[in-house]
Amino acid sequence: MFHSPQMVKKRVPEWLNSSLWSSTPSPSLDDDRVQPYTSKPTATTTITSSSSTSDYEPPSMVDPPIPVPPPKPTREDKPPPQPQSTDSLPNHEDKNNTTPSPEDISRQAQLLVELSRKTINLRDLRRIASQGIPDGAGIRSTVWKLLLGYLPPDRGLWSSELAKKRSQYKHFKDELLMNPSEITRKMDNCTNCDTDESKGQSKGLLSRSEITHGEHPLSLGQSSVWNQFFQDTEIIEQIDRDVKRTHPDLHFFSGDSSDAKSNQDALKNILIVFAKLNPGIRYVQGMNEILAPLFYVFKTDPNEEDAASAEADTFFCFVELLSGFRDHFCQQLDNSVVGIRSTITKLSQLLKEHDEELWRHLEITTKVNPQFYAFRWITLLLTQEFNFADSLHIWDTLLSDPEGPQETLLRVCCAMLILIRRRLLAGDFTSNLKLLQNYPPTNIRHLLYVANKLRVQSSG
Repeated sequence: MFHSPQMVKKRVPEWLNSSLWSSTPSPSLDDDRVQPYTSKPTATTTITSSSSTSDYEPPSMVDPPIPVPPPKPTREDKPPPQPQSTDSLPNHEDKNNTTPSPEDISRQAQLLVELSRKTINLRDLRRIASQGIPDGAGIRSTVWKLLLGYLPPDRGLWSSELAKKRSQYKHFKDELLMNPSEITRKMDNCTNCDTDESKGQSKGLLSRSEITHGEHPLSLGQSSVWNQFFQDTEIIEQIDRDVKRTHPDLHFFSGDSSDAKSNQDALKNILIVFAKLNPGIRYVQGMNEILAPLFYVFKTDPNEEDAASAEADTFFCFVELLSGFRDHFCQQLDNSVVGIRSTITKLSQLLKEHDEELWRHLEITTKVNPQFYAFRWITLLLTQEFNFADSLHIWDTLLSDPEGPQETLLRVCCAMLILIRRRLLAGDFTSNLKLLQNYPPTNIRHLLYVANKLRVQSSG
């Protein structure tokens, strides 16, 4: 796996660190935390952005109503600090603005109307959700389940479908998370029952010839559950390490509280079951980062019954989400037309189409290989580039794409490059690599606006 540079400490919104999750203070973000899927060239040190405003100004697009971009910086180590206006900051970072905006209230009302219909119109739901789903009322939880195909459009089928899926997940856990000793005991009990029925005089004692199946702990047989158990141990240990590093800045996932430990156990269960059901992929470092937003959204659903079944719901939605990206996690397909390198090439082509000057400067003049930064952006669905609240907003848009999230993801990645084009054009290999591996704070609404403009231009 790739190793990553040090991670910039990101401030956590107060609403994410509610006392609901823990009474102990949140641990600080560890500077040497391993970040999966990151190539680490020689020049990779942490840089803190001095500006949260964007540099985006291609002449072919209509400028959105945002503050005037800062002047073009010179070729020095870092551009001078720029004043930050309220509009240039992510909405959740404005501590004085706790009241939902009129747009959020209106969108929430529209979503509630759509969710109240007997048959959900997925096209209308996607259109509204793509602009961002307001927090609260459990709306995001239900909408994501619909967007991922976990819930059918017919509301009348929801109850039966949920009951069936949740029962199926319980069966997976019972079968796949069982200790080998329990499996062996279960098989012996069945054998004993058969033996007692046919040979009552044996009194349940197996003769030496009847100890079969290769289920002794020292058995090396491929079919042995013990042999399989020892093979799985390494993967389970990796899952355990990664889960413990998942969002250490959030009480929900980290800390000594019983809730945090329970949430970590749920993540581990999901990843172990997934690995065993998908032997072609198994577990790849970084899957825990994709799993975390889904579980958080479902576990914090105000509906107690749905929150209690968050682990099962998350498992199936995780499978649905990963089905569109599974080839990125298969090393054997890295160089194929469906592998991660092919997807990174598509991002490079997209940038060249919309901003050839920036593309030429990055890939030809300064030799910044897109794999150095885009590998993590794409495989982890931008969960490591933005704080948790902003990641949820971006995912609202990604999951709303009727053709799947990948094309929208590439447009968002391209927009990320265009938004900081001035700094990139003024930079050399080292400064640009630092900037791209530690993406500066930005206005998420503006970022998604630009990404949507790229869609309109491409289709036009």
